[in-house]
Amino acid sequence: MKKRVVSIMLIAAMAAGLAAGCGKSSGSDSGSGGEEGKVINIYSWNDEFRKRVEAVYPEVKKTSKDGTVTVLNDGTEIHWIINPNQDGVYQQKLDEALMQQADAAADDKVDIFLSETDYVNKYTDADADAAIPLKDLGIDPDKDLADQYDFTKVTASDVDGVQRGSTWQCCPGLLVYRRDIAKEVFGTDDPEEIGQKVKDWDTIKATAEELKAKGYYTFASYADTFRLYGNSIEESWVNPGETTIKVDQKIMDWVNSSKEWLDAGYLDKNVKGQWNDDWNKAMGSASNVFAFLFPAWGIDFTLTPNWDGEDGVWAVTNPPQEYNWGGSYVHACTGTDNPEHVKDIILAVTVDKDNLLKISKKYSDFTNTTSGMKKAAKDASFASEFLGGQNAFEYFVPVAENIKIAPLSAYDQGCVELIQNSFSDYLQGKVDYDKAKKNFETAIIERYPDITEIQWPE
Repeated sequence: MKKRVVSIMLIAAMAAGLAAGCGKSSGSDSGSGGEEGKVINIYSWNDEFRKRVEAVYPEVKKTSKDGTVTVLNDGTEIHWIINPNQDGVYQQKLDEALMQQADAAADDKVDIFLSETDYVNKYTDADADAAIPLKDLGIDPDKDLADQYDFTKVTASDVDGVQRGSTWQCCPGLLVYRRDIAKEVFGTDDPEEIGQKVKDWDTIKATAEELKAKGYYTFASYADTFRLYGNSIEESWVNPGETTIKVDQKIMDWVNSSKEWLDAGYLDKNVKGQWNDDWNKAMGSASNVFAFLFPAWGIDFTLTPNWDGEDGVWAVTNPPQEYNWGGSYVHACTGTDNPEHVKDIILAVTVDKDNLLKISKKYSDFTNTTSGMKKAAKDASFASEFLGGQNAFEYFVPVAENIKIAPLSAYDQGCVELIQNSFSDYLQGKVDYDKAKKNFETAIIERYPDITEIQWPE
Protein backbone atom coordinates (compact mmCIF):
# COMPACT_ATOMS: atom_id res chain seq x y z
CA MET A 1 0.00 0.00 0.00
CA LYS A 2 1.30 3.43 -0.91
CA LYS A 3 2.31 5.25 2.26
CA ARG A 4 0.53 8.54 2.89
CA VAL A 5 2.53 11.50 4.11
CA VAL A 6 -0.16 12.85 6.37
CA SER A 7 -1.60 11.26 9.48
CA ILE A 8 -3.79 8.20 9.11
CA MET A 9 -6.69 10.04 10.73
CA LEU A 10 -6.35 12.97 8.36
CA ILE A 11 -6.22 10.71 5.33
CA ALA A 12 -9.30 8.86 6.54
CA ALA A 13 -11.15 12.13 6.87
CA MET A 14 -10.09 13.25 3.42
CA ALA A 15 -11.04 9.91 1.88
CA ALA A 16 -14.42 10.07 3.61
CA GLY A 17 -15.21 13.11 1.53
CA LEU A 18 -13.42 16.28 2.52
CA ALA A 19 -14.19 17.69 -0.90
CA ALA A 20 -17.83 16.74 -0.39
CA GLY A 21 -18.24 19.50 2.19
CA CYS A 22 -20.22 21.44 -0.41
CA GLY A 23 -21.30 18.38 -2.37
CA LYS A 24 -18.72 18.94 -5.12
CA SER A 25 -15.17 17.99 -5.94
CA SER A 26 -12.47 20.51 -5.12
CA GLY A 27 -12.30 21.61 -8.73
CA SER A 28 -16.02 22.16 -9.27
CA ASP A 29 -16.39 23.67 -5.80
CA SER A 30 -13.70 26.27 -6.36
CA GLY A 31 -15.01 27.21 -9.75
CA SER A 32 -18.70 27.13 -8.95
CA GLY A 33 -19.19 30.87 -9.07
CA GLY A 34 -22.04 30.51 -6.57
CA GLU A 35 -22.84 32.65 -3.57
CA GLU A 36 -19.88 33.10 -1.27
CA GLY A 37 -20.01 32.48 2.45
CA LYS A 38 -20.12 35.17 5.12
CA VAL A 39 -16.95 34.01 6.96
CA ILE A 40 -13.46 33.29 5.63
CA ASN A 41 -11.53 31.16 8.13
CA ILE A 42 -7.76 31.49 7.83
CA TYR A 43 -5.41 29.26 9.82
CA SER A 44 -1.90 30.50 10.62
CA TRP A 45 0.67 30.61 13.44
CA ASN A 46 1.19 34.37 13.80
CA ASP A 47 -0.11 37.71 12.51
CA GLU A 48 2.38 38.05 9.65
CA PHE A 49 -0.05 37.04 6.89
CA ARG A 50 -2.85 39.13 8.40
CA LYS A 51 -0.68 42.23 8.30
CA ARG A 52 0.24 41.60 4.66
CA VAL A 53 -3.43 41.16 3.77
CA GLU A 54 -4.30 44.39 5.58
CA ALA A 55 -1.47 46.18 3.80
CA VAL A 56 -2.37 45.32 0.20
CA TYR A 57 -5.80 43.70 -0.15
CA PRO A 58 -8.06 46.55 -1.29
CA GLU A 59 -11.23 44.95 0.10
CA VAL A 60 -10.10 45.27 3.74
CA LYS A 61 -12.32 47.69 5.67
CA LYS A 62 -11.21 47.24 9.30
CA THR A 63 -9.75 44.78 11.80
CA SER A 64 -10.80 44.25 15.39
CA LYS A 65 -8.47 45.56 18.09
CA ASP A 66 -7.52 42.03 19.15
CA GLY A 67 -6.66 41.10 15.55
CA THR A 68 -9.03 38.13 15.40
CA VAL A 69 -11.54 39.49 12.85
CA THR A 70 -11.02 41.50 9.67
CA VAL A 71 -14.11 42.92 7.97
CA LEU A 72 -14.14 43.32 4.18
CA ASN A 73 -15.99 46.00 2.23
CA ASP A 74 -18.76 43.57 1.25
CA GLY A 75 -19.36 42.63 4.89
CA THR A 76 -17.56 39.30 4.73
CA GLU A 77 -15.53 38.60 7.85
CA ILE A 78 -12.09 37.02 7.91
CA HIS A 79 -11.65 35.04 11.11
CA TRP A 80 -7.99 34.49 12.02
CA ILE A 81 -7.34 31.19 13.83
CA ILE A 82 -3.83 31.38 15.28
CA ASN A 83 -1.92 28.57 16.99
CA PRO A 84 1.82 28.38 17.80
CA ASN A 85 4.06 26.60 15.32
CA GLN A 86 6.39 25.09 17.94
CA ASP A 87 6.20 21.38 18.75
CA GLY A 88 3.72 20.76 15.95
CA VAL A 89 0.82 22.49 17.75
CA TYR A 90 -0.29 24.44 14.68
CA GLN A 91 -0.34 21.33 12.51
CA GLN A 92 -2.30 19.42 15.13
CA LYS A 93 -4.99 22.11 15.34
CA LEU A 94 -5.13 22.48 11.56
CA ASP A 95 -5.41 18.71 11.08
CA GLU A 96 -8.25 18.56 13.58
CA ALA A 97 -10.10 21.24 11.60
CA LEU A 98 -9.45 19.47 8.30
CA MET A 99 -10.84 16.25 9.75
CA GLN A 100 -14.11 18.10 10.43
CA GLN A 101 -14.16 19.92 7.09
CA ALA A 102 -16.63 17.66 5.32
CA ASP A 103 -19.30 18.03 7.99
CA ALA A 104 -18.57 21.58 9.14
CA ALA A 105 -21.15 24.31 8.67
CA ALA A 106 -20.33 26.64 5.79
CA ASP A 107 -19.05 29.46 7.98
CA ASP A 108 -16.95 27.05 10.06
CA LYS A 109 -15.04 25.58 7.14
CA VAL A 110 -11.32 26.22 6.67
CA ASP A 111 -10.96 28.49 3.64
CA ILE A 112 -7.25 29.35 3.65
CA PHE A 113 -4.43 27.81 5.62
CA LEU A 114 -0.72 28.48 5.69
CA SER A 115 2.18 26.06 5.84
CA GLU A 116 5.91 26.44 6.27
CA THR A 117 8.65 25.00 4.10
CA ASP A 118 9.36 22.46 6.84
CA TYR A 119 5.98 20.80 6.34
CA VAL A 120 4.43 22.22 3.16
CA ASN A 121 4.98 18.82 1.53
CA LYS A 122 2.47 17.26 3.91
CA TYR A 123 -0.37 19.50 2.74
CA THR A 124 0.43 19.65 -0.98
CA ASP A 125 0.41 15.87 -1.25
CA ALA A 126 -2.28 14.98 -3.79
CA ASP A 127 -3.56 12.05 -1.70
CA ALA A 128 -4.29 14.38 1.22
CA ASP A 129 -6.53 16.54 -1.01
CA ALA A 130 -6.18 19.34 1.52
CA ALA A 131 -4.93 22.11 -0.78
CA ILE A 132 -6.78 22.96 -3.99
CA PRO A 133 -4.66 23.06 -7.18
CA LEU A 134 -4.25 26.71 -8.13
CA LYS A 135 -5.55 26.01 -11.62
CA ASP A 136 -8.84 24.87 -10.08
CA LEU A 137 -9.14 28.31 -8.52
CA GLY A 138 -8.61 29.94 -11.90
CA ILE A 139 -4.94 30.80 -11.28
CA ASP A 140 -2.53 29.65 -13.99
CA PRO A 141 0.91 29.12 -12.41
CA ASP A 142 2.70 29.20 -15.77
CA LYS A 143 1.18 32.54 -16.68
CA ASP A 144 0.06 34.28 -13.49
CA LEU A 145 3.05 33.18 -11.37
CA ALA A 146 5.73 33.43 -14.04
CA ASP A 147 7.61 36.12 -12.10
CA GLN A 148 7.95 34.03 -8.94
CA TYR A 149 11.23 32.38 -7.99
CA ASP A 150 11.17 28.88 -9.45
CA PHE A 151 12.16 27.07 -6.27
CA THR A 152 9.16 28.52 -4.42
CA LYS A 153 6.83 27.18 -7.10
CA VAL A 154 8.41 23.73 -6.90
CA THR A 155 8.16 23.78 -3.11
CA ALA A 156 4.42 24.51 -3.30
CA SER A 157 3.73 21.69 -5.78
CA ASP A 158 2.89 18.02 -5.36
CA VAL A 159 5.07 15.21 -6.75
CA ASP A 160 3.31 15.49 -10.11
CA GLY A 161 4.21 19.17 -10.40
CA VAL A 162 0.70 20.45 -9.66
CA GLN A 163 1.04 23.72 -7.76
CA ARG A 164 -1.20 23.82 -4.69
CA GLY A 165 -0.01 26.95 -2.94
CA SER A 166 1.68 30.30 -3.42
CA THR A 167 3.84 32.55 -1.28
CA TRP A 168 4.51 36.27 -1.07
CA GLN A 169 8.00 35.73 0.28
CA CYS A 170 11.28 34.26 -0.78
CA CYS A 171 13.67 33.66 2.12
CA PRO A 172 17.32 33.84 1.06
CA GLY A 173 19.61 34.29 4.04
CA LEU A 174 22.48 36.68 4.68
CA LEU A 175 25.06 37.32 7.36
CA VAL A 176 23.96 40.25 9.55
CA TYR A 177 26.81 41.81 11.51
CA ARG A 178 27.65 44.57 13.99
CA ARG A 179 29.40 47.51 12.34
CA ASP A 180 30.95 48.69 15.61
CA ILE A 181 32.56 45.31 16.29
CA ALA A 182 33.75 45.08 12.68
CA LYS A 183 35.49 48.46 12.91
CA GLU A 184 37.20 47.55 16.17
CA VAL A 185 38.42 44.12 15.06
CA PHE A 186 38.98 44.55 11.31
CA GLY A 187 39.35 48.31 10.94
CA THR A 188 36.41 48.49 8.53
CA ASP A 189 32.68 47.87 8.48
CA ASP A 190 32.39 47.91 4.68
CA PRO A 191 30.00 45.12 3.58
CA GLU A 192 32.18 44.11 0.64
CA GLU A 193 35.30 43.80 2.77
CA ILE A 194 33.47 41.99 5.55
CA GLY A 195 31.95 39.73 2.89
CA GLN A 196 35.42 38.61 1.91
CA LYS A 197 36.18 37.71 5.51
CA VAL A 198 33.11 35.43 5.73
CA LYS A 199 32.96 34.14 2.15
CA ASP A 200 33.27 30.44 3.01
CA TRP A 201 33.64 28.20 6.06
CA ASP A 202 37.43 28.06 6.01
CA THR A 203 37.70 31.83 5.74
CA ILE A 204 35.15 32.55 8.43
CA LYS A 205 36.93 30.16 10.78
CA ALA A 206 40.08 32.25 10.45
CA THR A 207 37.97 35.37 10.97
CA ALA A 208 36.50 33.79 14.10
CA GLU A 209 40.02 33.62 15.56
CA GLU A 210 40.44 37.36 15.00
CA LEU A 211 37.14 38.04 16.73
CA LYS A 212 37.98 35.74 19.61
CA ALA A 213 41.32 37.52 20.17
CA LYS A 214 39.36 40.75 20.75
CA GLY A 215 36.83 39.11 23.07
CA TYR A 216 33.99 38.56 20.59
CA TYR A 217 31.96 35.56 19.49
CA THR A 218 31.34 35.01 15.79
CA PHE A 219 27.79 33.71 16.32
CA ALA A 220 25.66 33.40 19.43
CA SER A 221 24.71 29.73 19.24
CA TYR A 222 25.49 26.47 17.49
CA ALA A 223 21.87 26.58 16.30
CA ASP A 224 22.59 29.71 14.26
CA THR A 225 24.40 27.74 11.56
CA PHE A 226 21.99 24.81 11.34
CA ARG A 227 19.94 26.05 8.40
CA LEU A 228 23.01 26.39 6.20
CA TYR A 229 23.86 22.73 6.69
CA GLY A 230 20.26 21.56 6.66
CA ASN A 231 19.59 23.38 3.39
CA SER A 232 22.32 21.43 1.63
CA ILE A 233 21.24 17.85 2.40
CA GLU A 234 21.44 15.53 -0.58
CA GLU A 235 18.41 13.40 0.23
CA SER A 236 15.13 14.13 1.99
CA TRP A 237 14.68 13.04 5.60
CA VAL A 238 12.08 10.52 4.43
CA ASN A 239 11.76 9.46 0.81
CA PRO A 240 8.25 9.26 -0.70
CA GLY A 241 6.50 6.02 0.17
CA GLU A 242 9.06 5.04 2.82
CA THR A 243 9.01 4.88 6.62
CA THR A 244 12.76 5.28 7.17
CA ILE A 245 14.39 8.50 8.34
CA LYS A 246 17.78 8.98 6.75
CA VAL A 247 20.01 11.41 8.59
CA ASP A 248 22.12 13.17 5.97
CA GLN A 249 25.88 13.52 6.46
CA LYS A 250 25.47 17.31 6.26
CA ILE A 251 23.46 17.19 9.50
CA MET A 252 26.24 15.34 11.27
CA ASP A 253 28.74 17.80 9.78
CA TRP A 254 26.77 20.50 11.60
CA VAL A 255 27.06 18.58 14.87
CA ASN A 256 30.80 18.09 14.48
CA SER A 257 31.41 21.67 13.37
CA SER A 258 29.33 23.02 16.25
CA LYS A 259 31.39 21.02 18.74
CA GLU A 260 34.61 22.31 17.18
CA TRP A 261 33.41 25.93 17.25
CA LEU A 262 32.18 25.67 20.84
CA ASP A 263 35.46 24.15 22.02
CA ALA A 264 37.40 26.85 20.17
CA GLY A 265 35.41 29.63 21.84
CA TYR A 266 33.85 31.00 18.66
CA LEU A 267 30.32 30.59 20.07
CA ASP A 268 28.83 31.68 23.39
CA LYS A 269 28.41 28.53 25.50
CA ASN A 270 25.78 30.31 27.58
CA VAL A 271 23.42 30.59 24.60
CA LYS A 272 21.72 27.23 24.25
CA GLY A 273 19.86 27.02 20.97
CA GLN A 274 17.52 29.69 19.63
CA TRP A 275 14.19 31.37 20.46
CA ASN A 276 15.05 31.79 24.12
CA ASP A 277 15.91 34.73 26.37
CA ASP A 278 19.69 34.28 26.18
CA TRP A 279 19.58 34.18 22.39
CA ASN A 280 17.41 37.29 22.27
CA LYS A 281 19.78 39.13 24.62
CA ALA A 282 22.69 38.19 22.35
CA MET A 283 21.16 40.63 19.85
CA GLY A 284 21.34 43.52 22.30
CA SER A 285 23.89 46.31 22.52
CA ALA A 286 25.65 44.78 25.54
CA SER A 287 26.33 41.53 23.67
CA ASN A 288 29.74 40.41 22.39
CA VAL A 289 28.21 38.53 19.45
CA PHE A 290 29.41 39.74 16.05
CA ALA A 291 26.86 38.24 13.64
CA PHE A 292 23.68 36.32 13.01
CA LEU A 293 22.49 34.40 9.97
CA PHE A 294 19.05 35.65 8.99
CA PRO A 295 16.67 35.96 6.04
CA ALA A 296 14.70 39.19 5.68
CA TRP A 297 11.99 38.10 8.10
CA GLY A 298 14.64 37.35 10.73
CA ILE A 299 15.90 40.92 10.60
CA ASP A 300 12.38 42.35 10.78
CA PHE A 301 10.73 39.93 13.24
CA THR A 302 13.65 38.91 15.43
CA LEU A 303 16.72 41.13 15.30
CA THR A 304 15.05 44.53 15.19
CA PRO A 305 12.78 43.98 18.23
CA ASN A 306 15.70 42.64 20.28
CA TRP A 307 18.08 45.49 19.45
CA ASP A 308 18.14 48.22 22.11
CA GLY A 309 20.60 50.59 20.47
CA GLU A 310 20.47 53.16 17.71
CA ASP A 311 19.69 52.38 14.08
CA GLY A 312 22.65 51.88 11.76
CA VAL A 313 24.75 49.58 13.94
CA TRP A 314 23.85 46.45 11.97
CA ALA A 315 24.65 45.71 8.32
CA VAL A 316 24.33 42.76 5.94
CA THR A 317 26.72 40.94 3.68
CA ASN A 318 26.98 37.61 1.91
CA PRO A 319 26.80 34.43 4.01
CA PRO A 320 29.54 31.75 3.98
CA GLN A 321 27.12 29.52 2.09
CA GLU A 322 23.92 30.27 0.16
CA TYR A 323 20.82 29.16 2.02
CA ASN A 324 17.09 29.62 2.39
CA TRP A 325 15.34 29.73 5.76
CA GLY A 326 11.60 29.52 5.95
CA GLY A 327 8.78 30.52 3.69
CA SER A 328 5.04 30.75 4.41
CA TYR A 329 2.85 29.13 1.78
CA VAL A 330 -0.78 30.11 1.28
CA HIS A 331 -3.24 27.36 0.35
CA ALA A 332 -6.87 27.35 -0.66
CA CYS A 333 -8.51 24.62 1.38
CA THR A 334 -10.52 21.89 -0.28
CA GLY A 335 -14.18 22.39 0.59
CA THR A 336 -13.99 26.18 0.95
CA ASP A 337 -17.25 27.99 0.38
CA ASN A 338 -15.38 31.18 -0.53
CA PRO A 339 -13.37 30.28 -3.66
CA GLU A 340 -13.61 33.73 -5.25
CA HIS A 341 -12.51 35.56 -2.12
CA VAL A 342 -9.73 33.05 -1.61
CA LYS A 343 -8.52 33.46 -5.19
CA ASP A 344 -8.54 37.26 -4.87
CA ILE A 345 -6.57 37.18 -1.61
CA ILE A 346 -3.93 34.81 -3.02
CA LEU A 347 -3.52 36.93 -6.14
CA ALA A 348 -3.39 40.20 -4.19
CA VAL A 349 -0.87 39.08 -1.57
CA THR A 350 1.37 36.63 -3.46
CA VAL A 351 1.19 37.56 -7.14
CA ASP A 352 0.50 41.27 -7.74
CA LYS A 353 3.93 42.82 -8.32
CA ASP A 354 3.01 46.29 -7.10
CA ASN A 355 1.57 44.81 -3.92
CA LEU A 356 4.68 42.70 -3.36
CA LEU A 357 6.91 45.73 -3.74
CA LYS A 358 4.68 47.57 -1.28
CA ILE A 359 5.13 44.72 1.21
CA SER A 360 8.90 44.83 0.66
CA LYS A 361 9.03 48.55 1.34
CA LYS A 362 6.72 48.42 4.37
CA TYR A 363 8.09 45.30 6.06
CA SER A 364 11.51 44.78 4.40
CA ASP A 365 10.28 41.37 3.20
CA PHE A 366 12.19 39.88 0.31
CA THR A 367 9.12 39.18 -1.79
CA ASN A 368 8.46 36.58 -4.45
CA THR A 369 8.87 38.64 -7.62
CA THR A 370 12.13 38.20 -9.51
CA SER A 371 11.81 41.39 -11.53
CA GLY A 372 10.57 43.33 -8.52
CA MET A 373 13.49 42.32 -6.31
CA LYS A 374 16.00 43.24 -9.01
CA LYS A 375 14.31 46.62 -9.19
CA ALA A 376 14.35 47.03 -5.40
CA ALA A 377 18.06 46.15 -5.28
CA LYS A 378 18.81 49.23 -7.41
CA ASP A 379 16.27 51.55 -5.81
CA ALA A 380 17.57 53.73 -2.95
CA SER A 381 14.04 54.08 -1.58
CA PHE A 382 14.26 50.46 -0.42
CA ALA A 383 17.17 51.25 1.89
CA SER A 384 16.68 50.27 5.53
CA GLU A 385 16.86 52.76 8.38
CA PHE A 386 17.65 49.93 10.77
CA LEU A 387 20.63 48.98 8.59
CA GLY A 388 21.86 52.55 8.46
CA GLY A 389 20.61 53.27 4.97
CA GLN A 390 21.95 50.04 3.46
CA ASN A 391 19.84 48.40 0.75
CA ALA A 392 19.78 44.73 1.82
CA PHE A 393 18.02 43.68 -1.38
CA GLU A 394 21.29 44.19 -3.22
CA TYR A 395 22.70 41.27 -1.22
CA PHE A 396 19.57 39.16 -1.08
CA VAL A 397 19.05 38.97 -4.86
CA PRO A 398 22.18 36.98 -5.82
CA VAL A 399 21.56 34.52 -2.98
CA ALA A 400 17.93 34.01 -4.04
CA GLU A 401 18.91 33.42 -7.66
CA ASN A 402 21.24 30.59 -6.66
CA ILE A 403 19.18 28.76 -4.04
CA LYS A 404 18.70 25.08 -4.61
CA ILE A 405 16.01 23.97 -2.19
CA ALA A 406 16.80 20.82 -0.25
CA PRO A 407 14.56 17.80 -0.99
CA LEU A 408 11.50 18.05 1.24
CA SER A 409 9.37 15.59 3.16
CA ALA A 410 6.31 15.79 5.39
CA TYR A 411 8.50 15.01 8.39
CA ASP A 412 10.89 17.94 8.10
CA GLN A 413 9.61 20.09 10.96
CA GLY A 414 9.88 17.27 13.49
CA CYS A 415 13.26 16.12 12.21
CA VAL A 416 14.69 19.63 12.21
CA GLU A 417 13.39 20.42 15.70
CA LEU A 418 14.24 17.10 17.34
CA ILE A 419 17.71 16.61 15.84
CA GLN A 420 18.66 20.02 17.21
CA ASN A 421 17.08 19.30 20.60
CA SER A 422 18.82 15.95 20.93
CA PHE A 423 22.27 17.14 19.95
CA SER A 424 21.89 20.35 21.90
CA ASP A 425 22.16 18.18 25.01
CA TYR A 426 25.35 16.67 23.60
CA LEU A 427 26.82 20.07 22.73
CA GLN A 428 26.01 21.29 26.24
CA GLY A 429 27.82 18.28 27.73
CA LYS A 430 24.68 16.73 29.24
CA VAL A 431 24.86 13.48 27.26
CA ASP A 432 27.43 11.72 25.11
CA TYR A 433 27.28 11.44 21.33
CA ASP A 434 25.67 7.98 21.21
CA LYS A 435 23.07 8.93 23.80
CA ALA A 436 22.13 11.97 21.72
CA LYS A 437 21.53 9.68 18.74
CA LYS A 438 19.36 7.35 20.80
CA ASN A 439 17.41 10.29 22.21
CA PHE A 440 16.67 11.48 18.69
CA GLU A 441 15.48 8.01 17.67
CA THR A 442 13.14 7.86 20.65
CA ALA A 443 11.79 11.38 20.18
CA ILE A 444 11.19 11.10 16.46
CA ILE A 445 9.24 7.85 16.76
CA GLU A 446 7.12 9.40 19.50
CA ARG A 447 6.37 12.32 17.14
CA TYR A 448 5.83 10.07 14.11
CA PRO A 449 4.70 6.56 15.15
CA ASP A 450 4.65 5.39 11.53
CA ILE A 451 8.45 5.71 11.27
CA THR A 452 10.03 2.25 11.47
CA GLU A 453 13.76 2.95 11.16
CA ILE A 454 16.38 5.65 11.55
CA GLN A 455 19.50 5.37 9.41
CA TRP A 456 22.66 7.29 10.32
CA PRO A 457 25.44 8.09 7.85
CA GLU A 458 28.44 5.80 8.11
